[in-house]
This record gives sequence, structure tokens and C-alpha cells, in this order.
Amino acid sequence: MPTMELQHEIEQFYYREALLLDRGRFHEWRELFTPDARYSVAARQVGSADADEEAPLADDDYEFLATRIARLDTGMVHATLPASRVRRFISNVIIVSECPTDMKVLSNLLVFHARHEESERFFVGQREDRLRRIDGAWKVASRKVMLDHVLLPGLLTFFV
Repeated sequence: MPTMELQHEIEQFYYREALLLDRGRFHEWRELFTPDARYSVAARQVGSADADEEAPLADDDYEFLATRIARLDTGMVHATLPASRVRRFISNVIIVSECPTDMKVLSNLLVFHARHEESERFFVGQREDRLRRIDGAWKVASRKVMLDHVLLPGLLTFFV
């Protein structure tokens, strides 16, 4: 059972991460990942409960995250012009297993995405993270996002 202090520390880590993404501070967000990190996103298929069985919508390593962020920096990504309003809500943070320098954490995710003042969508899912403590700070060593949509409500043009 994690201590209340550790639970609070991990929740604050996730809230700061969501704030960085909501404010478009993608370079700072990427620094929350380890250099060997994996970041994958999939959508649940009918009748499936296992994220490992799904074809990923994204399956990135640390360097490819940098490439995606550099592309956004160009200002030439049509799907992000004009900039969308995106707000992330993280909840139900559960530390599944822990040791002093490594832990597995589950959390729920709700993302509000508004574009062109006429399109509002919600994306819902669960994240499974492996966090690693490096130089006193928690970093994401792997993230698997499983969206609960059988049909995605729109293009996934943002990080979740």
C-alpha cells in the first residue's frame, strides 16, 4: 500500500504533466519521459479488454516524440491550425506496484477537444504507466493509453 505522501506526489506529477500539455509546452512535457521511453495509444476493439491486442494509433519512442513536437513547432500542421482548445483531466490514480525507483500506475483520462468553435469532442480512456525515479524525479518510462472508444470521435491530433 503506497503512503499518502507518495500518492500525493504521483498525483501532483500527473496534474503538472496535464498542465504542460494543456498549455502547449511540449518540449517540457517530453522531458518528463526517460530517454528509453515508449508512448503508445490504442483504441479498444469490441469485445477486447487487453491493450496489447490492439493495433496502436501511436507507438513512439523518445526520439519520435521529439520529431512530432518539432513538426508542431513548424506551425504548418493543418490539423492543428488554428490551435484547438484541449483540456486533460486525470483521475483514479492507482499505484499498482512500487519499489523505491520504479512503479506501475494506472489512471483514467478524459480529454476535452474543441476546434473551430463548432466542434467539441471528448476522448476517454485509461493509462498504464511505468514510472522510474531518476535523480530524485519521477519520469515516464512507458505509457500505454487505451481509449475506450469503438469509434473515435475525431482525429487524435494531440498527446494524451
